[in-house]
Amino acid sequence: MRTKNLFFPFEIGLFETEEYVSKDHKNTYFEMLFILEGKGIQRINQHELQYAPNKLFLLFPQDTHGFEIQQKTTFFFIRFNESYLKTQRKEWVQKLEYIFYNYDHLPGCILKKTADKSLIKELAEALLREQNERSSFGEQVIQQLINTFITIAARNIAFSDTTFRSEHLATTQMSVLGYIHQNIYLPEQLKISNMATYFNVSPNYMSEYFKRQTGVSFQEYISAYRIKLIETRLLHTNFRLHEIAEEFGLTDVSHLNKLFKNHHGMNPSEYKKVQIIKKSEFQ
Repeated sequence: MRTKNLFFPFEIGLFETEEYVSKDHKNTYFEMLFILEGKGIQRINQHELQYAPNKLFLLFPQDTHGFEIQQKTTFFFIRFNESYLKTQRKEWVQKLEYIFYNYDHLPGCILKKTADKSLIKELAEALLREQNERSSFGEQVIQQLINTFITIAARNIAFSDTTFRSEHLATTQMSVLGYIHQNIYLPEQLKISNMATYFNVSPNYMSEYFKRQTGVSFQEYISAYRIKLIETRLLHTNFRLHEIAEEFGLTDVSHLNKLFKNHHGMNPSEYKKVQIIKKSEFQ
């Protein structure tokens, strides 16, 4: 079964499909899906339920889920991981943790308050506008809107008549991802021996468990995540290569070039030129 990873604290966007079946898969992050149009069947952990417009679904890390598309469907999605939550107010996150981690993980719309359906739709439209316009303070506005979106979802889960289950979502693997995200600039802390010591397990167990949950090895995940961050530095900052290498704890620019070329088949400078050309052609 395929496992999807998220290499940024959060991601928003639209996804449209006419495919008959979206194969079951797992995420290593939280995902909220709002149906703008279309109909079909949603599956979570072997349970099924019909979906239609104005339905909001909450998917947890390691939930097995998929969709059977019966009519062309447009999904609005918000994806966020533990590293995003760790940047928010402690009191807000703690309240979410209790509600989210006691959720029943069954299919179906989580919006129990009818008025909140139109509010969620308006928030989704506002988020897409902010992302497309990229105006001043846009990033801060987007994060505030995402937090409002999540808070409304949490309010509806708490409002539900469903009795919370006593079983809690297993969070060990997410904690490992959070550790990686927090220490990506400290290579020494990302050694398997140090991570195993931190989580009080054996190195072999850590390696096997991580690959079983994410579908990739520690080193593959760390490398992909580091490359994604370096891409951001190249395209959205004026950092010089030696500054980027130093930031990520690499020995020198040659080390940076080697890592980047192994992943992209070109060095960072070449990659930046290619992306600039592509952007100018698109515009």
